[in-house]
Amino acid sequence: MLNPNLNLNEKLFDNPEKVATREGFGQALVRLGKINPDVVVLTADLKESTKCEEFAKAFPNRFFEVGVAEQNLAAVAAGLGVSGKVPFIASYSVFSPGKNWETIRTTIVYNKANVKIAGHHAGIITGPDGATHQATEDLALTQSLPGLSVFIPCDAIEARKMTVESAEIEGPVYLRYSREKTPLITTEETPSPKGKVATFWTSEKPQVTIFATGHMVYYALLAAKNLEQDGIQSLVINVSSLKPLDEEGIIEAVKKTGCGVTVEDHQIIGGLGSTISQVLAKNTPAPLEFIGLRDVFGQSGEASELIKEYQMDEKSIAEAAKKVIKRKG
Repeated sequence: MLNPNLNLNEKLFDNPEKVATREGFGQALVRLGKINPDVVVLTADLKESTKCEEFAKAFPNRFFEVGVAEQNLAAVAAGLGVSGKVPFIASYSVFSPGKNWETIRTTIVYNKANVKIAGHHAGIITGPDGATHQATEDLALTQSLPGLSVFIPCDAIEARKMTVESAEIEGPVYLRYSREKTPLITTEETPSPKGKVATFWTSEKPQVTIFATGHMVYYALLAAKNLEQDGIQSLVINVSSLKPLDEEGIIEAVKKTGCGVTVEDHQIIGGLGSTISQVLAKNTPAPLEFIGLRDVFGQSGEASELIKEYQMDEKSIAEAAKKVIKRKG
C-alpha cells in the first residue's frame, strides 16, 4: 500500500492529475527570485520550453538569454557562480549537459562554481522528437563529475521543492526534468526527500525491493499494486538524489527483501542501476534486475508507446520482480 506516513496522492491510481516536472521548475524559479536577490537565470533560446518565461517577466534584469550557444551558457554561469550569484542554466539535457559537457566540467564543476544545471526534456518520454532530443545518457555524464550533485524529482511538486532547495546548496547541482506531463505522486504535505530515499510503497512481508527514479516511480507503484494482486508483496523506493546517494537507505531496503529491481528512464549503463549495483556489491550483494534502455537509442513515438516498446512499463517491472525473486531462491 502507499506509505500512509508520507501523505502521498490518494488519487494516484484513479486518473491522477498530470503535470510536467518542468512546470515545477518554473514555479520554483519565481519563488526563488522573490526570496533570494542573488538568483539569476540563463537559457539558450529555450525560455518557453524550459519554463523560464515567468521568471524573465518578473525579474527581467536577472534573466539572461545567451542564444543558441550552450557552451557560452555554461561559461557565463560559471563566472556568475564564483562571483556571489546563484545562477540556474536551463536547456534541453541533450544540449546541457550533453553538448556543453566539457565546458560544464572545466568551468563549473572543476572550479566548484555555484551553478544549478537544469536539464530538460530528459528520457525517452520526450517522445516524438526522437533520439536526437531524448537524453538517455545524461545521468552517466553528470554523476561521474567530482563534486556535482544529481537530483531527479519524481513529479512536479517534488521538482519545485528540490529546485528551491538546490539554491541552498553551495556548489554545482544537476537537476533532471521531463517534458511530458506525468502523474502527481506526492502532495504539498509530503516531506521533501533532502537527499534521502523514501519508501513510497510498503508491505508487511516484502519479497522484493523496487528502486525507481523520476517519473518512472509511477510505473513502479503500478507494478507494486499489480504484484500485490498476485500475492507478491514489495517495497517501492523513490531515489530522487542519485548523488549524493543514500547508501544506508539503499542497503537497509535490500536487506529487508534480499533482492531488487531498478527502474529508470535512462540507459541502464551509468544510471540508477549501475549506481545501486556498486553499493550492493560492496556492502550486501543481492540479485538485481534492471529496467531501462539496454544500449539502444529511442525511436520517435508517443511517450506511452515508447515506455511499452522498451519494456519499461508496469508489466515489465512486475515480470522483472518475479524473476529476481526466483533468482534469490
